[in-house]
Amino acid sequence: MYSEFLPSQTPLFYANNCDRYQRQEWIKKIEELTGRKVLIYIANHNHPLSSITRDDLLPFYDILYDIRPDCQDDVDLIVHSPGGDPNAAELIVNSILSKAKSFRVIVPLMAKSAATMMCLAADEIVMSDSSELGPIDPQIPIRQPSGIVEYRPAIAFLKGIEKIKEEAEQKGLNPVYIPILQGIDPAFLTSCEQAINFTRDLGEKWLLRSMCKDNPKKAAEIVSQLLDIDKYPNHGQVINYEEARQIGLKVEYIKFDSDLWQLIWRLTVIYQNELRTKQLVKIFESRNYSAVI
Repeated sequence: MYSEFLPSQTPLFYANNCDRYQRQEWIKKIEELTGRKVLIYIANHNHPLSSITRDDLLPFYDILYDIRPDCQDDVDLIVHSPGGDPNAAELIVNSILSKAKSFRVIVPLMAKSAATMMCLAADEIVMSDSSELGPIDPQIPIRQPSGIVEYRPAIAFLKGIEKIKEEAEQKGLNPVYIPILQGIDPAFLTSCEQAINFTRDLGEKWLLRSMCKDNPKKAAEIVSQLLDIDKYPNHGQVINYEEARQIGLKVEYIKFDSDLWQLIWRLTVIYQNELRTKQLVKIFESRNYSAVI
């Protein structure tokens, strides 16, 4: 008599996974409101392994089973990420584009760096008052004399070298710069240039397939702004929905107290609590599939 109200899973299996099933009910509610399939990629920003990497591909491909290529579904990717490897971001985006009829990125909190790059591939970015994008200038690893690896902006690094060169031509080489220059491999300078060019080319390519169709000038202007370290000297700088629009991105603003955003926000809060309390790195999810790192 009560069987119609019982989960299809066995009691123990359901008990072990009930948090996931509850989150997936929220995903279904969002899909009912938008008429679009929802994919989730949420990272724990406070975890040292939260960056986008190629290790994300296997769990991400799992949740793609909900997107049937023969149906060409409209797809929303809800993403919260500090960024990471742009090559991995490209593979994730390509996997969605190969199946989706249309593609939106929803940013409930932050999509920074390579995650901002992923937004450039979308037909539209959905944002509210809590949302932020960031600059896309590539960060490069530099090993300090102490042995610690720190990341520095490739553009700023090349500008610094150019400044030293100009000073040396005018006044002679300042001895202070000698230890710095001795640790620089010419191949490293080339890798900085290649990282910048790759980011620029990929950003423009994605914009040309999405928000800037048949408008290469606009695509180049948007990418140049997002790469501009004079405009955005801090790699973590906040680009809200208003500034994203001013840059030229196609942004749909949804009021924070609207029904749709409240569903998205409450689901985001659930994910954040799950990541924090269970010390998880990332959660990949759709209405039927789930993977956790």
